Amino acid sequence: MVIFGASGDLTARKLIPGLYELHRRGLLPDRFAVLGAGRTGMSDDRFRRTMRAALQDGGDGQPPPELERFVGALHYQQLDTGSAGGYGKLAERLQAVDAAAGTGGNFVYYLATPPSLFEPIAGGLAGAGLAAERDGEWRRLIVEKPFGYDLESARRLNERLHAWFTERQIYRIDHYLGKETVQNVLVLRFANEVWEPLWTRATIDMVEVTGAEQVGVEQRGGYYDGSGALRDMVQNHLLQVVGMIAMEPPAHFLPSAVRNETVKVFDSLRPIDPSQVVEQVVRGQYTGSLTTDGALAGYREEAGVPRGSRTDTYVALRFYVDNRRWAGVPFLVRTGKRLPARVTEIVIHFKQVPHHLFGTPPASVTSGVPDPAGAGRRVASVSAAAAEASKLIIRIQPDEAIQLRCNVKLPGAGFAVRQVAMDFRYADLADTYLPDAYERLLLDGMIGDATLYARADAIESCWEFVTPILTAWRERPGIPLHGYPAGSWGPAAASGLFERPGHDWHSPMPSLCEPGGRVEM
Repeated sequence: MVIFGASGDLTARKLIPGLYELHRRGLLPDRFAVLGAGRTGMSDDRFRRTMRAALQDGGDGQPPPELERFVGALHYQQLDTGSAGGYGKLAERLQAVDAAAGTGGNFVYYLATPPSLFEPIAGGLAGAGLAAERDGEWRRLIVEKPFGYDLESARRLNERLHAWFTERQIYRIDHYLGKETVQNVLVLRFANEVWEPLWTRATIDMVEVTGAEQVGVEQRGGYYDGSGALRDMVQNHLLQVVGMIAMEPPAHFLPSAVRNETVKVFDSLRPIDPSQVVEQVVRGQYTGSLTTDGALAGYREEAGVPRGSRTDTYVALRFYVDNRRWAGVPFLVRTGKRLPARVTEIVIHFKQVPHHLFGTPPASVTSGVPDPAGAGRRVASVSAAAAEASKLIIRIQPDEAIQLRCNVKLPGAGFAVRQVAMDFRYADLADTYLPDAYERLLLDGMIGDATLYARADAIESCWEFVTPILTAWRERPGIPLHGYPAGSWGPAAASGLFERPGHDWHSPMPSLCEPGGRVEM
């Protein structure tokens, strides 16, 4: 594996720890090596010391088992990504490491670099003869996000990469798809016949997806200001999650079949007309506030953020999937920074019962007075909670879980009804290891399983959906940018996306966490 950008944060924080965990669990081949490449001058020994420190950071001081053997497989090559001659030296070094490790000429290139370097690196590899596959050897290119800045740039990047690598060789990584609970959406739906008759517009009222971040932009203000929440989270992560929720059953569980079905979902997204952006999309930007944790700076006060910036740090939208299964079912998606908790979850809201035997609908609840027609009955003798519809909640992070909320009778006289939860948490599987998303995706990339990687047409379809929104924001400066206090759940205007009175966003507050990280909805 050749990691470009090996001196960066992603390598030390995610890639090397992910590879080490795979090694420790016996999932890497014995013939394996890592060659880090970057602008920073560094010897093999210095690179190994740096990565060893990253692997031991936060530990008990004892070297993890197998650490030295893994670290011994790490190498480093200084590289100027803009120099054609640098790739010739890289090719020579690769041949030497390949021969010493016995890896058979099979290379995975991981671009842990800024997007501006994707094209130069891919072209440099091709120019040095490192892209073409021959004589049973394979080459794979793993590309980090963001993949393009808009539809036009994404298409151009796809065209350029396809000039040097085939689509079969290109793996566009989205770490959300590597999370166990996202993958479990597929198992939950397609391995349990009970859900298939319910996974339809006939029984589902709406689908809600939340991707909340507690942190602000931290030290990435300059980068983030050129991106924003819609580009950074919705276009890739959250639309990919929607694809998993809404897809049809694939003919088989091979990469091509699974990815074909998600692309069909993206192609079925009803375009949001620029004239309807105000009604269907709410954007916000966090402002300074005083919380129990202290004072939190507003977005425009963060380092690297221009004064007067109108970049979105929050976005919520309502849209529809125009196909037979989902016709008329609203999908509500929101994401933002400086929200009260770090949480990603899916909420499937089932329809309300058509006939309310145990209470009245919330909109017409009356006082608990005797019903003259009913022999001592009382109208609405139960709380409005009795009318709550059932929900299926899929918690992606943290404390990965699946929870079904349904109504039951409270003990005692009468038919007082309360909603209770039945749940499953991965943490309850004490003997089961829950891999990090990067571990799963790195392993898939090495074995050639592209199921959880985005395909070119999927990337372009997602950009095609969000582009009218970006265009409207750019061309219509009068569209509101709502401020929201840091530490809140976002602009109040986002509640207006729900089309019926009394509906609002499901809020899994962090104050409901039990010791040990168990989250009660």
